[in-house]
Amino acid sequence: MLKRIFLSLIVAISCLGVNAQSQFRVIGYLRTQDIINGQANQVDFSKVTHINIAFINPDSTGNFETMPGLKAFSDNMHSRHIKVLASIGGGSAPEYYSELLSDGKRGDFTKKLASLTESYDLDGIDVDLEGKRIDTNYESFITGLSIVLKAKDKLITAAVATAYKKRYTDKALASFDFISIMSYDKTGPWKPKKSGPHAPYKMAVKDVDYWTDKGIAKEKLNVGIPFYGYGFGPDAPESMSFRKIISTYPASENQDEVDLPAGGTIYYNGIPTIKKKTKLALKKTGGIMIWQLLQDAQGDLSLLKVVNDMIEQKSK
Repeated sequence: MLKRIFLSLIVAISCLGVNAQSQFRVIGYLRTQDIINGQANQVDFSKVTHINIAFINPDSTGNFETMPGLKAFSDNMHSRHIKVLASIGGGSAPEYYSELLSDGKRGDFTKKLASLTESYDLDGIDVDLEGKRIDTNYESFITGLSIVLKAKDKLITAAVATAYKKRYTDKALASFDFISIMSYDKTGPWKPKKSGPHAPYKMAVKDVDYWTDKGIAKEKLNVGIPFYGYGFGPDAPESMSFRKIISTYPASENQDEVDLPAGGTIYYNGIPTIKKKTKLALKKTGGIMIWQLLQDAQGDLSLLKVVNDMIEQKSK
């Protein structure tokens, strides 16, 4: 009888583990300053599973400044069963990352990253190194960081851009617990002559197909979606949050672009496209990644609400 009960408990625990691993992820980025100034409190955290704090970068010696409020924020999120990660790098990551990842300094920097997670009770490190920062030392850095973090039961994740696909090695990719595909910024203010949608649905489809065809399990992938738009043409803003777009231009929430009186255009993802991308993610990946949460609208027009509604529909 006791043996039967013991076996039943093992099965039950095993099933719980599978369910925990198979939970559809909703990963939202928040900026460090929004944690400090309290703006992050506007987010409906009941609709996310992970928060990546962007960006917590070191100084040129690999040391991190003290971050007021981070431990309290992490504790708050954990009380809601939400994981919190420090995201390093970013599109404008300091040039000295190349030095920190070099053979002579990589080991020490890795230890400092691990200490960062322990100091603030974070659940891991999210690596968003882009372009030239994905150099010949990237693989050794990722594999070494993975070993150190996993020994402490911490996560190592990545934000990747398909545009840099040739820079990521298979060994580095295999080290991540999951990978968020940045399916946005196909164009932008840095390409003023290439106006058009920066995050079309077709881009997300193509990105997902590439990474799954590469052999990465769909459960490890997340589809990145933007809560912002880019403007092109006369008097168009370089960028604008979804929140501001729909408040400035009424009835624009169900479109992907707004034509301006002076001839410019703002391109973004409206509600129908976010629905389609969430449906794609539910079918072909293990999650959604959002840049960034405070660019969202409030109430019924919230894109995060749209994502959550699609997930709930799928679970019924």
